[in-house]
Amino acid sequence: MAELATIARPYAEALYQACTDAKSGADLAGATAWVDELAAIAANPDLLQLADNPKVSAAQVFDVITGVARTALPEQARNFLRTVLDNGRLPALPEIATQFRALVNAQNGSSDAVVYSAFPIDAQALADLQQTLQKRFGRKLNLTVQVDESLIGGIRVVAGDEVLDTSVQARLQQMKAALTA
Repeated sequence: MAELATIARPYAEALYQACTDAKSGADLAGATAWVDELAAIAANPDLLQLADNPKVSAAQVFDVITGVARTALPEQARNFLRTVLDNGRLPALPEIATQFRALVNAQNGSSDAVVYSAFPIDAQALADLQQTLQKRFGRKLNLTVQVDESLIGGIRVVAGDEVLDTSVQARLQQMKAALTA
């Protein structure tokens, strides 16, 4: 079977083209939100097992997904989901969302970044951190925060293939490596 990235690429590009087409009236931010939500739903192993059942139709899987979605899906999202289901590409939906987000970020000149912190970060501290990180990485960053208590303190930032690790855990590992060298 082909790689998920190979399967997902034409779907992500088609969705991106549909959203950037002036006649469609769709906005990229809105499409990013609903495609991310659909991807999160499609990543559920129970849903994938249901979709693989030959006794369950694509329409039934569609009804389950739209029933689980937190918000009402726009017509474009519903049509996109039907296409994905009719072609048996539900397992590729998380990768489609990743590639779609990459296309949107490329247009905006931004990147997604995850900030791992030992403690929750308040809104003002996150805004200050975002400004500092944008200077450090040289581009606009869309930050999400995940709490990781194993860091002990400090933060670890992952933006694509770049990592900035200022956590206590990283410093302790550096000290351990220096002592054992």
